[in-house]
Amino acid sequence: MYTVKFNFEEKGLEAVTLENVGAGQSLLEIALSNDIELHHNCGGVCACTTCHLYIERGMDHIDELTDREEDFIDRAINPKLNSRLGCQSLLLDGEGDIEVTLPDQSQFLGE
Repeated sequence: MYTVKFNFEEKGLEAVTLENVGAGQSLLEIALSNDIELHHNCGGVCACTTCHLYIERGMDHIDELTDREEDFIDRAINPKLNSRLGCQSLLLDGEGDIEVTLPDQSQFLGE
């Protein structure tokens, strides 16, 4: 089981820590099932960049980056070395701590 902490760049949003999170779920699925807004215009099929996030800690607990995902991350707003797409960030079997930061999603308002 994992502990997953969601931080937010958007002002006014407090960090959310989730405990006892099971493997086999994507960070997008985890966020949505816990009422954490994470845009996903393509429906979570690795066809856009709206679920872009930053893995601050625990990258070794997440499925490896694919070439397709990397191509989309290159198109994201402000990509970094720790950028991933939430829909492609699948938790591996195991346990540990994962910490992510969600970019300011107010930039997507009106899309």
